[in-house]
Amino acid sequence: MRPTPGILLATSLALLAGGCLYGFKGGGLPPEIKTVAVLPFDNLTPEPTLTQEVSDSVRSAVQRRLGLRQAGETTADAVVRGTIMRYQPDVPVAYTGAASGTSNEVNVTRRLVQLTVSVEILTREGKAVWQRSSMMLEGDYEPGQETEADARGRALSKLVTNIVDGAQSQW
Repeated sequence: MRPTPGILLATSLALLAGGCLYGFKGGGLPPEIKTVAVLPFDNLTPEPTLTQEVSDSVRSAVQRRLGLRQAGETTADAVVRGTIMRYQPDVPVAYTGAASGTSNEVNVTRRLVQLTVSVEILTREGKAVWQRSSMMLEGDYEPGQETEADARGRALSKLVTNIVDGAQSQW
């Protein structure tokens, strides 16, 4: 005998109204971490603006998404520090073109910005809460439609998502 749609609906609503007894425990940072110092990232690339852009993006993310308040390095419960190891602003990834006679014309239709960063979050005592070495983050763009800065913004967004998700999953 097949249940009627009314019975299925009533059963579903009863389960939703009754709540779910299954849940997750843990996650997030240790409860004693309420403040953070985001140190300027070391920059091993020739692009001087990256230090500020990366540090600002990370600082904003730990405040908004992790709920931590900014503090000085000596008084913070945790410190975020890192190194910008590599920056490739113009990696061609998609082409169009035709070879006809003596004319070989190739147009790049898609480019990547690649950013390689190492990051760690340490407690005041120096214990690693989270760390990643040589994370490669990418943002793509279509030349003429978007800019390298748009793609860099997407790469930075991936960086902060990795940091926030990583920090939350460790505990």
